[in-house]
Amino acid sequence: QVQLVESGGGLVQPGGSLRLSCLASGFSFGSYAMSWYRQAPGNERELVATVFPFGGPTNYAASVKGRFTISRDNAKNMVYLQMNSLKLEDTAVYYCNRPTFTLPWGQGTQVIVSS
Repeated sequence: QVQLVESGGGLVQPGGSLRLSCLASGFSFGSYAMSWYRQAPGNERELVATVFPFGGPTNYAASVKGRFTISRDNAKNMVYLQMNSLKLEDTAVYYCNRPTFTLPWGQGTQVIVSS
């Protein structure tokens, strides 16, 4: 059964850090690029970062470049998002998924940046 389970969100002050995790199952994880997305209230879901298979290149949205780092552990079927220097506008529900051949979305993990 294909499944994506995100975790690691929470409440953090501006300038703080969080590390999100996504556990994938039910498909050949190491063969696919994986991405993190986010959706803020009233906004469409947006692509945040992508890591290509086998530890290949990474891509970032301009709004997070230099602050967020995406990584993966193919042995554990995990993808991570290290978020540093968080801003109020990073508040959103964060999801992981494949950027192509999209899977059913998980429940996401809520990130709230607030003072």
